[in-house]
Amino acid sequence: MNLRFAGAASALTLACAVSAPAFAQGPDSTALEAAAAAVVTTADEDEIKVFDLGQAAAPTTPALAVGTGTGEIAVTAAALAAAAQDSDNGGRSDSFTVTMNQDSFFGFYAAFNGLIPVSENVDFSFYGILWTTDAFATVTPGTPPTLNIGSDLWTEFGVGAAFYSGNLVIKPQIGLTNGALLSRGVRGGPNDTPTGTGGNFADGIVPSLTINYSDDTFEAEYYGGYYAALRNRNDVGSLDFLHTWINAGYKFSSKVSAGAHYELLSNTRTQGGGTARVYQWVGPYVQFKTSNGFFARFTAGADIESGNDGDFYKLTAGFTF
Repeated sequence: MNLRFAGAASALTLACAVSAPAFAQGPDSTALEAAAAAVVTTADEDEIKVFDLGQAAAPTTPALAVGTGTGEIAVTAAALAAAAQDSDNGGRSDSFTVTMNQDSFFGFYAAFNGLIPVSENVDFSFYGILWTTDAFATVTPGTPPTLNIGSDLWTEFGVGAAFYSGNLVIKPQIGLTNGALLSRGVRGGPNDTPTGTGGNFADGIVPSLTINYSDDTFEAEYYGGYYAALRNRNDVGSLDFLHTWINAGYKFSSKVSAGAHYELLSNTRTQGGGTARVYQWVGPYVQFKTSNGFFARFTAGADIESGNDGDFYKLTAGFTF
């Protein structure tokens, strides 16, 4: 069934926002790598000599010693503090990833994802998606309906956590959509129908789960998000969607990888109406990364949903700060 129309066509993609490989990988550095450690050895009970690990010769100024005794080792106070801080967050630092995305269904949208380490194996996560497709915004009823171009554009924001375990990153999040896509916007017309005069804060709620795996030769990602109307939920026309995908690929090098992608978007609830799968996409992807943080992934293939015509394609390009 082909549902490429303004209402149902809108729906999730939160995950889309992050439809690039895993932005945050497991910790691969230790606290000692971040610390500027100085080692102190004692030649005897009275004389202390300091050797900076980064220097070939020993400086003449003594360091703060943890203890004085033959064969004992001391670390400077500054190095000790730096090492302790890095140890608390597993060697990770704050990161912020920005992506530009476009595909054959959702159109163009920009997204971001920030990660702030809060413990050795956990980051606080926040994200946002800036939808630009007019069909996801407020629509004034009529024949034909009128798109309010540039107004009440669908906007998504949420928070969550990223949990690290070896090469695995598990990230549950919950977000809010704002606009009119799920709730159908302001109501008050005949039979409480949408008026087309404005959108809603907390239009919908989006619980989601992203799981990423990455090692030297293999990468994989799973995403599942459920977009549910929060405002006007029991009014005619409100919508819920399920959006999910899975992909996996081989790393030919640290900068090039390729694999296969499957993606599903399904309209699971329309108040007063029916349900239907919107699309099912299957196809290959190729991804390129640079050593300074840029990446691009292109995915294309067939829409195998019965009744749909044409192929699908999606492109994501981004940078991690």
